[in-house]
Amino acid sequence: MAKSSTIRNEHSARERSASVGPVKDHKREAVSADLDRLIHERIRLGIVSALAVNRSLTFNELKALLKTTDGNLSVHARKLEEADYILCEKSFDGRLPKTEYRLASAGRKALERYLNHMEALIRATREG
Repeated sequence: MAKSSTIRNEHSARERSASVGPVKDHKREAVSADLDRLIHERIRLGIVSALAVNRSLTFNELKALLKTTDGNLSVHARKLEEADYILCEKSFDGRLPKTEYRLASAGRKALERYLNHMEALIRATREG
């Protein structure tokens, strides 16, 4: 997706959420305000979650696990790598290139914060 399309889509999503009106429960409003958008995206959450339960995974293993394309996985993995959430190691297995990913400590902490945040949202929703 082109950058301008992404910006347009994010802008319209914000407008739609703003048109819903304010949330009456201040506790719920505070809980959703600081959601980690980097991890919240489906493919990136999948990458971080898969790496949290595996010591490391190759590019092809992640691609098969997440049922995504090379380009899609590459873009999302790069964003996580730039945020220091995952570590990428490139090598060769004979003549074949091999890309392996591991979860960095910052990524593990971010995932833990994200999961705590989502649990708080679930609690607030059930209580409200």
